[in-house]
Amino acid sequence: MTLTAEKPTLLTVYRYLPQTNCGECGEATCMAFASNLLDRKANVEDCPPIVREPRYKARRGKLADLVAPPVKEVLVGSKENGVRIGGKEVLYRHELTFHNPTALAIDVSDKMEDQPLLERCKAAEAFQIEKMGQKLRLDLIALRCGSGDPGRFAKAASLVTANAHLPLILCSLDPEAVRSALEASKDRKPLIYAATEENWRDMGALAKRFGCPLAVSAPGDLSLLKSLAVTLRQMGVEDLILDPGTGAEGKALMETVSNLTMIRRAGIKVRDKAVGFPVMAVPAVAYLSGQNAVTTAFREAYLASVFINRYADLLILHGLEIWSLMPILTLRLNVYTDPRKPVAVASELKTIGAPDGNSPVLVTTNFALTAYTVMGDLEASKVSCYLLIADSEGLAVDTAVAGGQLTAAKIKDVMSASGVEGKVKHRRLIIPGRAARLRGDIEDATGWEILVGPKDSSQIPDFLRKNWGTPDTSRVPA
Repeated sequence: MTLTAEKPTLLTVYRYLPQTNCGECGEATCMAFASNLLDRKANVEDCPPIVREPRYKARRGKLADLVAPPVKEVLVGSKENGVRIGGKEVLYRHELTFHNPTALAIDVSDKMEDQPLLERCKAAEAFQIEKMGQKLRLDLIALRCGSGDPGRFAKAASLVTANAHLPLILCSLDPEAVRSALEASKDRKPLIYAATEENWRDMGALAKRFGCPLAVSAPGDLSLLKSLAVTLRQMGVEDLILDPGTGAEGKALMETVSNLTMIRRAGIKVRDKAVGFPVMAVPAVAYLSGQNAVTTAFREAYLASVFINRYADLLILHGLEIWSLMPILTLRLNVYTDPRKPVAVASELKTIGAPDGNSPVLVTTNFALTAYTVMGDLEASKVSCYLLIADSEGLAVDTAVAGGQLTAAKIKDVMSASGVEGKVKHRRLIIPGRAARLRGDIEDATGWEILVGPKDSSQIPDFLRKNWGTPDTSRVPA
């Protein structure tokens, strides 16, 4: 594979900027803006002079090429309601945050009757899991031409387009079927799946005519896959997604994982533009095994998990069971969070249940997992109380106490900012058991009586029953 330019350095990017330190981008210097470009915190268009002034026109184009990720970002759907796929530039997320989480599509078939078809589309759109304050959803609908009838495929595409809002994938190897479906859904800019060794010319023409992205499929043959991608680019089709085939078990699964990895390494390490595109897999092939529904859904879930870990940017799934989708969505959330920045929530006062002036006041950190676990345990046990979430820079209790990120001063700050003192008649605060060493400092800083609570938030209800009696109002100012 062809060796191209290495990843640009800070100084290389800086040379293409105006170097005037005008500050119009919001940064004090062009060097700081160059750093933001490399970290994908800014775009070339965020530099007003390079966009506005004709003398920088040549630089602008070269700079855009320079900072573009080696794996092209492909938009499936409209700009207003589309899904961005790919756009990767590192193999390991500790180097730089992974952008554009793996897109998950649910398949439907034109062989289904209208009502079941629409119900399945609506179920995919409505599917949602809330985890650590984030709403995890599905991203696309993949419509399969199971009937082999272009007219029926077009009718199904028209029905889905009119009644569903998720971006579409049109799945057929028959160019005539794809053409008829595109006529019914062209405004949605669906992904065409797929161009192969037999139909690439017709599929490429359709992608150009309708301005749609195109998936390229060559199961088990990376040389052919690369050749098709190069040929389609020469035709003028720029938005491609590569499908090296999907094996579900044994040697075939090993080959799929190997192929996905080799394509991504070639795109990023070798900077081979011929394969610098998003990659996809189809865990739904698990349903071809003929095994029972539970076993098959389980197999699909672990296949999807393997492929997410091995760089798949798009997956087509079949199962809609919450127990099979939850691990996939949770893994995706974990992989696509910034490992350099803890997941944190706002430092504020939370009201749990219907507290009054005699209700307990508790405190925890703003590490998202900790905060939502504590809130969940309190809500599940029907405890009415006030929960103060203190700024710990996104760290858990024991880590924040040991590192000095959770202090008496920060707890006092959130107490003052939240106005909790005016909401209760007492002056008693319950701190986590793992923060016991801060008890004296917090009492000195706040003047409140400090109770050391349990180490596990699931034990809070029992702790309150044993330790929360009639409030002592002697500490409350007259």
